[in-house]
Amino acid sequence: FQRREYYVQREVLDEIRLDEVAEKETCSTEPSLTERVKESLRCSVPRVKQTVLNWVPVLGWLPHYSIRENAIGDLIAGCSVGIMHLPQGMAYALLASLRPVFGLYTSLYPVLVYFIFGTSRHISLGTFAVISIMIGSVTERLAPDSNFIVNGTNGTESVDIDERDARRVQIACTLTVLTGIFQFLLGVVRFGFVVTYLSEPLVRGYTTGSACHVSISQLKYVFGVKTARYAGPLSLIYTLVDICRLLPQTKVPELVVSLVAISVLIVVKEINDCYKQKLPLPIPIELIVIIGATIITHFCGLTSKYNIDVVGEIPSGLKAPRAPDVTLFSHVIGDAFAVAIVGYAINISLGKTFALKHGYKVDSNQELVALGLSNTIGGFFQCYSVTSSLSRSLIQESTGGKTQVAGVISSVIVLITVLKIGALFEDLPKAVLSTIVFVNLKGMYKQVLDVPMLWRTNKVDLLVWLVTFTSTILLNLDLGLAVSVAFSMLTFIFRTQLPRYSVLGHVPGTDLYLDTDSYKQIPGIKIFRSSATIYYTNAEMYLEALQEKSGIELGKLLTAKKKKDAKLKRQQEKEKKKAKKLEKGQGNGVALHGKETSTHHLSKGQVNWAYQQDTAMFDSDTECHNGIQNIYEDIEENEKACVSGTHSIILDMSTTSFVDTVAVKTLKNIFRDFGEIDMDIYLAGCQACVVEQLETADFFSKNIPKTRLFVTVHDAVLHILKQKGQSLPLVNRLTFNILID
Repeated sequence: FQRREYYVQREVLDEIRLDEVAEKETCSTEPSLTERVKESLRCSVPRVKQTVLNWVPVLGWLPHYSIRENAIGDLIAGCSVGIMHLPQGMAYALLASLRPVFGLYTSLYPVLVYFIFGTSRHISLGTFAVISIMIGSVTERLAPDSNFIVNGTNGTESVDIDERDARRVQIACTLTVLTGIFQFLLGVVRFGFVVTYLSEPLVRGYTTGSACHVSISQLKYVFGVKTARYAGPLSLIYTLVDICRLLPQTKVPELVVSLVAISVLIVVKEINDCYKQKLPLPIPIELIVIIGATIITHFCGLTSKYNIDVVGEIPSGLKAPRAPDVTLFSHVIGDAFAVAIVGYAINISLGKTFALKHGYKVDSNQELVALGLSNTIGGFFQCYSVTSSLSRSLIQESTGGKTQVAGVISSVIVLITVLKIGALFEDLPKAVLSTIVFVNLKGMYKQVLDVPMLWRTNKVDLLVWLVTFTSTILLNLDLGLAVSVAFSMLTFIFRTQLPRYSVLGHVPGTDLYLDTDSYKQIPGIKIFRSSATIYYTNAEMYLEALQEKSGIELGKLLTAKKKKDAKLKRQQEKEKKKAKKLEKGQGNGVALHGKETSTHHLSKGQVNWAYQQDTAMFDSDTECHNGIQNIYEDIEENEKACVSGTHSIILDMSTTSFVDTVAVKTLKNIFRDFGEIDMDIYLAGCQACVVEQLETADFFSKNIPKTRLFVTVHDAVLHILKQKGQSLPLVNRLTFNILID
């Protein structure tokens, strides 16, 4: 490194002089509200074209689609993702307490809608475990088995499966439509930033807790037992206890099928991970397991021999669109909002991850619109809520997918399955679908490794992760999300309410001012800084920290000053009264003296009234002096609370991004109260927006002129030292040392 120096020499600038030097324009260059409204209502062909392209992004990129560069990659990626859609769609439909065919519908229609309105090129929209379990908790709560009990011919009771499933489909579709409406409206009002309030630790803790719900809900298929359905807080615990209680009733054939399927899936997926650089395509083991299990079950007659629970009837063809039951909106409005936020959070996080990797932009508001339309339109075609899947998105990206044309190709594969070959999977054991769910949750369970990492890096984020995970486990998915968001917001509030306050010291030879732990303070000047914006939640603490860090106990000093002023006032009043009495007594003494000397000289001596007056006045002055001396002695102890020699305080406002009315009032009080004890207060480093807010709030006045506001701390220090006839151990010229490679 070669060391070089350069010098900057300028005058000390306060706010008024800065405006003059910078030639600040007094008139605003921003258009008025009326002009902005007129501009927004003005219509032109380029404006209409741009608006259409913003709302329908496919019109912008599809005409420029390069077949030579993208077609092969999109074709291979689309086929790979389409093959994954089949097993995952059927498996995740069970999580939503729906028949597997509705998972296939969900993998078809929303993907086509997103192709038109979405802005991400790599995410794979469709079924997702967390969203599916959230839908399932609603369908089971509003349509439990107990509502569909019918009496059999021999007096036994049974559940009307067809009627129950039809009602659950209606509930799921209604919830999906309302979810889509929420997402669409939030996108229209440009509310895409709402996801920023869901921090990454919160989302990862929530999805990990949701994975536990998913796993527990699938254990009944693995062990072949029938558990009671629970809802509300602690439902996960009750379900787990119920499964443990029913373990003696485990169906061994179904357990064997599950263990074999899990073993095969895990082994082949590990092979895919180890040799992903050498394999042109990942082995579609999920589809292979489904086909193999279906063939074995059908030709070996496992259903009739061992009573293995299978998928059952899968109708061929597509369903006609059907309007949702709007009377259910009031029952699912809270769940719909939760699904909307969680689905969008997962979608936009994946979308931005791939966009950053491949160098393009994802519009967060348009993603809300696209996801909302996908859910709303899909809900009319008997689909349930969708979001992007990490596993499918990784496959789509790693196999060469470049655009959402890959999504269209995957939809074609799903469509062929629904129309022609869906019925061939009627003998597929549900236990196999459960094992697919289990294995695909591996990535979510790996998020538990966040705990040691967060312990080393950020304890607050660790607390958010743990609270989110625990509340999701204990309070169910909807309440767990609400508690998690509330707790996350509280941590933000506490961070702003408990900032770090510091007194700054000067770095010799520079214009830098850093914490006084390593650098010396300038005698007579205290430089105070807060690490957070000053506003109504921490304004009072700011004042308290200012007194503590500067060593100035403002309350005691003000009280002492008031006592001193009161004693001085009383002393002055006493002196006035004594003076009046003295004048009155002097007049009476002169008259009496004249009378005594003129009448037979009854008195043997004369009284020297001049001497008497002088003595009285001397006694009075002595008493007054002693009274004032006592006053200063009374406040001597209080003055020790003030750091010796401090005459000026500089408030470094460089970290403040805005001020509210409470902050303005607090700053005014600081100027007033410290001014009463003869201390000068200065502001330094205010951003332009803060200065404008202070001007709007009438902060500056005759008592607080703009000359108390300086561009930097160093300007304020030089100004104070010049007033006091002092100087720093460096010239006013600022010197910067730079290391240049």
